[in-house]
Amino acid sequence: MAYKIKEIFYTLQGEGAQAGRPAVFCRFAGCNLWTGRERDRSKAICQFCDTDFVGIDGENGGRYKTANDVAAKVLSVWGDPSVGKPYVVCTGGEPALQLDAVLVEAFHAVGFEVAIETNGTVPLPKGVDWVCVSPKAGTELVILRGSELKLVFPQKGAEPELFKDLDFDYFYLQPMDNTFQKINTQMTLDYCLKNPQWRLSLQTHKILEIP
Repeated sequence: MAYKIKEIFYTLQGEGAQAGRPAVFCRFAGCNLWTGRERDRSKAICQFCDTDFVGIDGENGGRYKTANDVAAKVLSVWGDPSVGKPYVVCTGGEPALQLDAVLVEAFHAVGFEVAIETNGTVPLPKGVDWVCVSPKAGTELVILRGSELKLVFPQKGAEPELFKDLDFDYFYLQPMDNTFQKINTQMTLDYCLKNPQWRLSLQTHKILEIP
């Protein structure tokens, strides 16, 4: 299987339970909830996405012929695998459209802990070490358990009450980044204080202007 990858880069995880952790981000091209093109945004299931996942023209992007090719590139971006715990975040778009068990095994073979950030609508391969699901209104979740549920808030039709009984280790609310961000942030703070099952997640990479 060939893999279409937008970009592969080294940074700090900016959100959720792993915030601050050095990681290689492997961003897969494509998504099942939006084409990624602005002309289609009004018709998309997810209309607030802030990520460019179209094409394969980003840093280290391209068509990778094999899982070993992807793993080798991710390892080269990380550097010395004996330093720290190598950590790769498979993201998108929707990475579950392409991430398969062969690639997970290839990452493991070169020493990586494997994480995925998914909208939860596509089944996952076995072996993923850290599963972060970010539900979107208007979709049906097929991933009902994992490491972390991170809900962009507020979303009409995706209220926190709908997800509080799922089997996740951590529950995060993240203020929606739009023209009402200040109001959204205060609403998120208030909700977390009243419902302590939920923790606040901030996009620290944006706040600190980390690539």
